[in-house]
Amino acid sequence: MKFYIKFLTLFTLILSVHAQQTPAPSQQQAIAITGATAHLGTGEVIENSLIIFNNGLLEYVGQLDSTRINSDMEVIDAQNQHVYPGFIIPNSTLGLIEIDAVRASDDDAEIGTWNPHIRSLIAYNTESKVVETMRPNGVLLAQITPRGGRISGKSSVVQLDAWNWEDATIKTDEGIHMNWPSNFSYGRWWLGESPGLKVNDKYNDQVSEVETYFSNAKAHLATKSKGTHLPYEAMTGLFDGTTKLYIHVDDEKGIVDAVTAAQNHNISDIVLVGAYEAYKVASFLKTNKIPVLLRRVHSRPNKSDEDYDLPFKLAKMLVDAGVVVALEASGDMERMNSRNLPFYAGTTVAFGLTKAQALKLITLNPAKILGIDDQYGSLESGKSATLFISSGDALDMRTNQLTRAFIDGRDISLESHQTKLWKRYSNKYKTQE
Repeated sequence: MKFYIKFLTLFTLILSVHAQQTPAPSQQQAIAITGATAHLGTGEVIENSLIIFNNGLLEYVGQLDSTRINSDMEVIDAQNQHVYPGFIIPNSTLGLIEIDAVRASDDDAEIGTWNPHIRSLIAYNTESKVVETMRPNGVLLAQITPRGGRISGKSSVVQLDAWNWEDATIKTDEGIHMNWPSNFSYGRWWLGESPGLKVNDKYNDQVSEVETYFSNAKAHLATKSKGTHLPYEAMTGLFDGTTKLYIHVDDEKGIVDAVTAAQNHNISDIVLVGAYEAYKVASFLKTNKIPVLLRRVHSRPNKSDEDYDLPFKLAKMLVDAGVVVALEASGDMERMNSRNLPFYAGTTVAFGLTKAQALKLITLNPAKILGIDDQYGSLESGKSATLFISSGDALDMRTNQLTRAFIDGRDISLESHQTKLWKRYSNKYKTQE
């Protein structure tokens, strides 16, 4: 018995050392941030600003006015610093996988092909070490998205400083994610096939399967003659307009086919994810009011005859065409790369967008697409006080150094396992000097 008690005590101590930062308590007093350059996320920038928030909500955002400040407030002098809305990372598996090589920590996909009833939210791990590394770069909100199958399941929006998934939730089951069949596939080199792209001979059959599934779901919902069918019933929101359909698709033909098929089934709220060749059908997307969660900016062109900088300038091409665009980070090491979201936006500035336009790609635009722009995505009176202070330009990796960050007015920790190691070894080498 003594052995077990000692073991449990040791185990508890180990967990306490490696546990996530304790979530911040609710805001206790009004806070005024003075003198900063405020980037509102709407395209407007206010020099020498005053931002006041209380009870988790913004009360004033405007020019510095000392008459609005009283002795009951905590005053943060942010002269020569910058204030931004919290950045939002859509189409993310944060908190669903901790270590790819450890199967027990991998919970981003369900078995099977048709899983509209699967909810990613209940698998979200707020204790993730990866999640806490987002905050020091200003990424404070995320859309937690399932993977796999033809229909992967439902996504939800969370804030990244919480005790559990219930506390983290901002918007529950806001969309269903579907992986549209590809017109092309890569050869299976391990079977002796050419590794290059080839036409997918099964494309039409796969599209027909999708069409049939949607038709069957509508028929079931209309009659319910076959009793309970959880996958079909989970699709109710797609047909009545209360749930978004996120279509993961890259190629030009697939984009048009996917949007057309969804509209034929009276699905009106559609978002494209990835959408590598969206620039080829930008006028079609604008006409149909289809927003895009654009693939990772820091990537290579898909084809040898494409411009080397195509991934860098895709955002500008779509924005110029009038398409609503937000940035995501899916691909290899997606969760780790999610912390680079502000620097993806910064790259789009180097390739033609203004800084105000680039900021929208990771603040107000994703908030609009996710349906949370009534509370998040910009610094406006009445909205959530989810924001941060940076000593420099937050879209530049050389100067994005956060000094304070708040989620719903809560003063959150910017510590992570990585910042602790940085401080630890910085002190080591300072001592040796």
